Amino acid sequence: MGSMNPEIRLVVFDLAGTTVRECAQVAAAFKKALSQHGISVTDHELASVRGASKREAIGRFIPEGSDRLDCVNAAYAAFREHLVSMFRAHGVHPVEGAEVVFRQLRAAGVRVALNTGFDRDVTTLVLEALQWRDNVVDTVICGEDVAEGRPAPYLIFRAMETTRVRSVHHVMNVGDTTLDLQAGHNAGVHWNIGVLSGAHDRNALQQAPHTHLLESVADLQRFVG
Repeated sequence: MGSMNPEIRLVVFDLAGTTVRECAQVAAAFKKALSQHGISVTDHELASVRGASKREAIGRFIPEGSDRLDCVNAAYAAFREHLVSMFRAHGVHPVEGAEVVFRQLRAAGVRVALNTGFDRDVTTLVLEALQWRDNVVDTVICGEDVAEGRPAPYLIFRAMETTRVRSVHHVMNVGDTTLDLQAGHNAGVHWNIGVLSGAHDRNALQQAPHTHLLESVADLQRFVG
């Protein structure tokens, strides 16, 4: 990797689509859960909530009513069940090069965080399947750890808090969705990087605030080298 930029002290990576290949499992589970409640969503509508807290995303499609909260909870529970079933059936696989980048960053003294809109239980399942739970990253921040998911900056701030990094000027944010990049912008990070390995294509990411667009996290070796 070469000499590390001394200003980078923390890199915050999104999970699904950025460091983990999701293979459309999340979208399929999302659609299936909502369809059980008589709600159909288009790919365009689904794309607009990619990167958001999964519970918050489901809530955006549940209509107002006296039983709305119960419906949101039930749909989210169904989403989790479908997703867990799909993960177990088809496996979970890292984006090529992600683990190498994690190791190289940490060897250079840079802290590494994962942040995700999944809840802790689903995240733990993913990390166990990848064998990423033990000393692969410094911290993992989930949707339930903060008051509001992306595009709010709180997942990034929580990662900073847990890794004891005080200034956003030393933080790099990396994600595959426009909401990832909006969160990075709202946090004020110095490096706000979109990757083309996941939900949103180059055209979509170019419309979001960013400092760089890369093909995948593997290209971070070249960027920070």
